[in-house]
Amino acid sequence: MGYLLLEGGAEFGGAMREPDLRAIELAGGFRAPIRIIPTAAAPDNNHLRAGRNGVRWFQSLGARDVESIHLIDKESANDSETVGKLRSAKLIYMLGGFTHYLGQTLLGSKAWEATLESYQKGAVIAGSSAGAMVLCEHYYDPSEGKIVQGLNLVPNACVLPHHNSFGKKWAGKLKALLPGVTLLGIDECTGMLSSGAAWEVHGGGAVTLYRGDEIERFESGQIFLLNK
Repeated sequence: MGYLLLEGGAEFGGAMREPDLRAIELAGGFRAPIRIIPTAAAPDNNHLRAGRNGVRWFQSLGARDVESIHLIDKESANDSETVGKLRSAKLIYMLGGFTHYLGQTLLGSKAWEATLESYQKGAVIAGSSAGAMVLCEHYYDPSEGKIVQGLNLVPNACVLPHHNSFGKKWAGKLKALLPGVTLLGIDECTGMLSSGAAWEVHGGGAVTLYRGDEIERFESGQIFLLNK
């Protein structure tokens, strides 16, 4: 099994260096194939620019094999060339944008099946903001104000991205909508990286866990378990 990296947002602004370098290391180093999924930026036709930003960012960290793949809708999510690129990737990164569009595009697709295959073979699956949200069992669709089934790589969890800005405002509502579910408030410029059953915080902010009436905050370098 591979690794999961959930990030809170502001992914390519320069402050996510620490978690992304760790992800590259776990993927096999600077020659490891990195594939960026820009789907969440497709609804407003921003996927090309956002994908290029991702490529430049990972190249600036020293990565040598980085590509933003053309996965923007259900058709391309089942394209054989796209599937092949994901199946051979060692780090698959989903950037932020329109959460529900990303989740519904990937759900049940051959691209997601290939991503799971790579993960089972040891790849790092990473997502920032919307990309992190859909990786959990549940995600919040702010446009509809409702909870939606996610891709479930992180069971019994729901991400509150941009927690240090607007994400923390969702906490009260989501605690009521998802009783018994762990809410993961991830600050911008911050990531939580799986290491077996444990998670470690990387970056400049913190991860805040809401479990029932209990609230816990973990900063860079601290390790925690989601399931006590």
